Amino acid sequence: MTGRVVVVGSANVDLVVDVPRHPAGGETILGGDLRRTPGGKGANQAVAAVRAGAADTTFVGALGRDESADLLLASLDGAGVRTDTVDRVDAPTGTALITVSPDGENAIVVAPGANSRVRVGAAQARRIAAADVVLAQLEIPLDAVVAAARERREGALFVLNAAPSRDLPDTLWEQLDVLVVNEHEAADLVGRAAPPEELASALLARVPAVVVTLGAGGSLVARRGAEPLRVPAAEVVAVDTTGAGDTYCGVLAAALAGAGTAGSGLVQAARLAGAAGALAVTRPGAQDAVPDAADVVALAGRLPADTK
Repeated sequence: MTGRVVVVGSANVDLVVDVPRHPAGGETILGGDLRRTPGGKGANQAVAAVRAGAADTTFVGALGRDESADLLLASLDGAGVRTDTVDRVDAPTGTALITVSPDGENAIVVAPGANSRVRVGAAQARRIAAADVVLAQLEIPLDAVVAAARERREGALFVLNAAPSRDLPDTLWEQLDVLVVNEHEAADLVGRAAPPEELASALLARVPAVVVTLGAGGSLVARRGAEPLRVPAAEVVAVDTTGAGDTYCGVLAAALAGAGTAGSGLVQAARLAGAAGALAVTRPGAQDAVPDAADVVALAGRLPADTK
């Protein structure tokens, strides 16, 4: 373990079905067998941070008092994630309904359930204050995200994966050290579509460092006072893209926790994260698809050089 990561976010049970194509409005199609697997952006990222990123990882979230919660806790505990700061609440555990097409692309609808009750209480605040990196997403209340950012210690990094897209209050922008978005999320935050370099440049007016993920195109790492760099992706055959972005974010946070900086260490963190995300799409599922740290390091070492 080379660093301490706290992931504050959502946990869902994923109900997944393979489909020949995603249905249009009002259309019914036949799919394959239903799969029930552990997921949720926050939980996925926590598993990725500990398994693929080799970081001492805590998950802060909320689960119901149902069998779905037991499934999620078993997955988190089995991966080595600390779960003593997870609240059990009187609401159904979050659920995601996912269809996956033959090319591995997915369509997702989330019923938040207990995720709407995520909070940062005294126990959660103490664990956050001991972290090197705090990572959050936007499937939980914004108040909890802001509270988590404010509880981090001086020198610790706050990384936000701004997904799913939503407007961010000034109180959150002020806390950000690293923003991770895909092209669509970046365009939503900027207010217009543009090439990734232009989007990243616009976002740097509000945050010190931005990572724009580009799928098979790798990622773009932009920092104030430095030339943006394109980090290449590995060429793989995608089976299921569910959770690949979460794997990327979890490994990025773990690598930053080990490096202790959002400066030059961010580029190497993005290489490791990209390798982890590439390996994840070659396997079905979300948490089940997270690779081991040794495989991530090996693939990252074979990637081509970064480019300006």
